[in-house]
Amino acid sequence: MKETAIFWPVIAQVALTYAIYALISRRRVAAIKAGDATVSQFRENQDEPPQSRFVRNNLANQFELPVLFFAACIIAFVLGAADTAMIALAWAFALSRLAHAAVHVTSNRIRHRRPLFVIGFLTLGAMWALIAWRLATG
Repeated sequence: MKETAIFWPVIAQVALTYAIYALISRRRVAAIKAGDATVSQFRENQDEPPQSRFVRNNLANQFELPVLFFAACIIAFVLGAADTAMIALAWAFALSRLAHAAVHVTSNRIRHRRPLFVIGFLTLGAMWALIAWRLATG
């Protein structure tokens, strides 16, 4: 497997972020058209209607753990550590984020969302552990 394959899950994560941006725009426009919100409510993100609040919260999530994911993928590539295990972990992380986002912007049920978050969290931890091991062992 080519080491550059580590960037496909990165692209998937970026695509997810763009999709969440598109979704928040659609939900906010719909809220304004339905009379549930005014444009001024979005200026400072206060008192946002529920249909777009969940999406706004998920968008913030896309700039938390994924930042460490992007760094891990770049570091793995630079170190020559983007092997099959690392790429599998990267895909597991990206897919867990996709599933987490799907729950977050729909039902937003914590009992479904939390396990998906934990999977991504632990997967990312494993990626960083592999990077550390690779650094330590040369």
